[in-house]
Amino acid sequence: MSHELLPMTQMLAEALEAPGRCEEQLTRNANLVREAGERLRALAPPFAATLARGSSDQAAAFAKHLLEVHAGVPTLSQSPSIGSLYHATSPRFRDVPLIAISQSGRSPDLIAAAEDAKRQGAIVIAVVNDAASPLAALADITIPVHAGPETSVAATKSFITTLVALTHLVAEWTQDAALLAALPRIGASLRAAAAQDWAAAVPILLRANDLLVLGRGPTLPVAGEAALKLKETSGLHAEAFSIAEVAHGPMTLVEANDPVLAFGPTDVAAEGLSDRLADFAARGAQVIAAGASRDIAAASLVLPTIPSGHAAIDAIAAIQSFYGLANALAVARGRDPDRPPHLAKVTKTL
Repeated sequence: MSHELLPMTQMLAEALEAPGRCEEQLTRNANLVREAGERLRALAPPFAATLARGSSDQAAAFAKHLLEVHAGVPTLSQSPSIGSLYHATSPRFRDVPLIAISQSGRSPDLIAAAEDAKRQGAIVIAVVNDAASPLAALADITIPVHAGPETSVAATKSFITTLVALTHLVAEWTQDAALLAALPRIGASLRAAAAQDWAAAVPILLRANDLLVLGRGPTLPVAGEAALKLKETSGLHAEAFSIAEVAHGPMTLVEANDPVLAFGPTDVAAEGLSDRLADFAARGAQVIAAGASRDIAAASLVLPTIPSGHAAIDAIAAIQSFYGLANALAVARGRDPDRPPHLAKVTKTL
């Protein structure tokens, strides 16, 4: 995107830091994550779990995808309230990795839930930006994402660096050759993604009230993060659905001129995407899509992308490109993406 033509909000400035931060992270965490991977391979757990809220919970869904596809490890999302309010974490968590994800590492409910899981013998893995946080202190393994200070309420670089840290962990855990080979290209892929101009979507979304955001496989968590960011920064009611799941009811909501935003996966999860977008286009919806050209030919607007050669990296690159669009749309709608109303950087739920 032509960032020189946009107001340089703190959100955009921080998003543009992500490529360099990710490169630094991979270097600084190399030994730590290699050792964590060795430990998890030796542990050979029957399942894994994640613990997170907000954007971090979308990152947790990305971890679930990677673990189930690349490690063959079933992964559940543990509701923080099970540990923080009910104190009912299952004893079956003994020797099971619980990946607790938090930018601040200071949300009381996540800390309490992690403590409850640890009492049951879980191996707590904290993926945090603040390595001096209480969550990091109680963890058995702490993986800093090294995003640096992030002051905009709308998280950007911390989300991207978290996705990269999780990809790094799964690559070392599984010794997946393709993932390990793709990671060193992350900086170049993210820089290319940040340079893609998605501003043509702004006029379509400028006066929209509702939006379906679609993804599948590695891009479903990206769709979830995009929907959350559009709520936060533009006041746009956006909801994320699987490309497959949207056919089970939600697609009936889309009528002529309604916008749909699709993050097309670049692996087998793109199965059915072409037909689904054609269905929306046939009823006059304004379909905005990123992905392989063969899958998104029915889109009213094709968003430019540069394939990296690996579907997981392509998904991370897609959210990098999206943040420029989110910033431009927020400003065009007269909102300040750095200070969304009624929100704070650290959310203190119980």
